[in-house]
Amino acid sequence: MQNLIQIKKFFLFLGDIAVLYLSLFLTLAVRYLEIPAATLWESHIWPFTFVFSAWILIFYLGNLYNLSSTANNKNFARFTNKSVLTAILFSLAFFYANPNIGISPKTNLLIYVFIFYVLFILWRRSFNWLLQSYLPKENIAIIGLDGQTKKLIQELEGKAHLGYNISFIIDDKDGKPESGINDIPVISGMDGLAEKISKDNITTIVLNADPHESPELRSTLFNCLPLKISYVSFPNFYENITGRVPIETINQMWFLENLSEGNKNAFDFIKRAYDLALVSFILILTLPLWPIIGLIIKLESSGPVFFRQTRAGQNNKPFKILKFRTMAVANNDFAPTKEKDARVTRFGSFLRKSRIDEIPQAINILKGEMSFVGPRPERPEYIEELKETIPFYKERMLVKPGLTGWDQISGEYHSPSCEDSMKKLQHDLYYIKNRSVYLDLSIILKTITTVLSRSGR
Repeated sequence: MQNLIQIKKFFLFLGDIAVLYLSLFLTLAVRYLEIPAATLWESHIWPFTFVFSAWILIFYLGNLYNLSSTANNKNFARFTNKSVLTAILFSLAFFYANPNIGISPKTNLLIYVFIFYVLFILWRRSFNWLLQSYLPKENIAIIGLDGQTKKLIQELEGKAHLGYNISFIIDDKDGKPESGINDIPVISGMDGLAEKISKDNITTIVLNADPHESPELRSTLFNCLPLKISYVSFPNFYENITGRVPIETINQMWFLENLSEGNKNAFDFIKRAYDLALVSFILILTLPLWPIIGLIIKLESSGPVFFRQTRAGQNNKPFKILKFRTMAVANNDFAPTKEKDARVTRFGSFLRKSRIDEIPQAINILKGEMSFVGPRPERPEYIEELKETIPFYKERMLVKPGLTGWDQISGEYHSPSCEDSMKKLQHDLYYIKNRSVYLDLSIILKTITTVLSRSGR
């Protein structure tokens, strides 16, 4: 299931590599009006290979390998234009900073960008068209019908490029089943399940019902083993296609089965090492600017340079978070920030958008109170309120809070409301379950992209 998505991303990656090198070949052919000779090709391929590596990284950071984002024409155009412009600026800087390479591709680079852009758009459009129209779909069935099932159907209908086709839903509850949901048949009971699976070429069954609690379901699924289908729990399937854990469908057993914290000791050691390395680099780079930032803050409004507030850390241990102050102190009740909050000063708005206001948290990381990546720390009083309405809210504190996190790069702004706090928790539990060096690196790189684009709040 998850492998299917990764395979699609891999082919997307291979296609991009092919377009990069094909564009170079065509550029040389157009520029010199002949098939590129071996010496000409060799003089260009090695420096351009380094440049192409940077382009691929820029595309990744620019969300061009996010299947959900690139399937949307408006998002695809925006991400492509932004990423290609960044890649061009990098290429110019690279070639003019390295004159000893032996080539000065002023005209070549201009021709290359034009050819690449056309081929890239054609390739990506063709890929999306194939995904949604012609590439084989994976037929799945869902056992269990409730509100979460309907949410999953909505998710899949908005992500046709993922290649999942819901053949039917089995309503395992007593009573008259619904006639159908969005043209998907709803079947009552388990009778004839094996025949339905064979007839519809089902490859995966998503279980939104617990086989532990139903001998009939357990026996039926057991008898279907010879059909060589995959069984996947609803939370795992939902998590793989959304990057979030569905809170409403998990229980304490989910935590016992998925959060083996004892197996994360080596990762925690490595994480602490690169936390210290990153924080040291940030402090060396930014400390000379702290007095200037502090002076501007003081000149714009009265009050302290730093904002200190109690937050809940790992295992609910309180600590004082440190930020540059971005709000006026006068008449400030320190309620959660709202969109276009009048309390935010002009310089404070700049600090927020550039995420510079977060830099003093390097001290919190240095002290071991925070990590570079993790769930954002929350105020203890809000945690006490939210845990009464949101299941497992306190479990987000099983790990150290972070300067940035999986939720922060999700592309969504979440307010302190109960509904948005639920979404944040879904992202946080996904991170806690799947945290790794690779995932941390991905979050850090995408956070850097957010900072450079000044899309913070």
